[in-house]
Amino acid sequence: MGAMKKLTKHLTYDAPAAAVTTMLDDPTFRREVLDRQKVVRGSVDIDGDVAIIEQVRSAGDIPSFARSFVGDEIVIVQRETWTSPTSADLHLAITGKPGEAVGSLTLTESGGRTTQTVVLEVSARIPLIGGKIEGMVADLLGGAYDREHEVGVEWLASR
Repeated sequence: MGAMKKLTKHLTYDAPAAAVTTMLDDPTFRREVLDRQKVVRGSVDIDGDVAIIEQVRSAGDIPSFARSFVGDEIVIVQRETWTSPTSADLHLAITGKPGEAVGSLTLTESGGRTTQTVVLEVSARIPLIGGKIEGMVADLLGGAYDREHEVGVEWLASR
């Protein structure tokens, strides 16, 4: 087992940080993101400074070496603990599997634009194939944040 896989995403919005914070705190926005990510099913629970987003994804399109590890579905529970209006601690658990992603989310406003920076370290504690699994999970999460950004740009433009 080697080093964890690091994922960094910069998502820029033409809106002030307060608007992006409000968007991220809106369960309707979060459900729209899940729909765009084409999850099998999902749920959103936002309670004060804690947001929990559960997503169930089909494992049908993942490589065969990983399918025996994950099964037919991948359940990811994302917990965001907001420590300020512009920063959160992130923890993504892959339910029932020895894998997770831990990191942070920060919002930085400059000139009326806001950049959401997500930094995650993905780990999969599986002998021999852990590194491949980490790469696969990092790619999956990277794509998920790309869909979130698409929805966010549209969401903010319509308000």
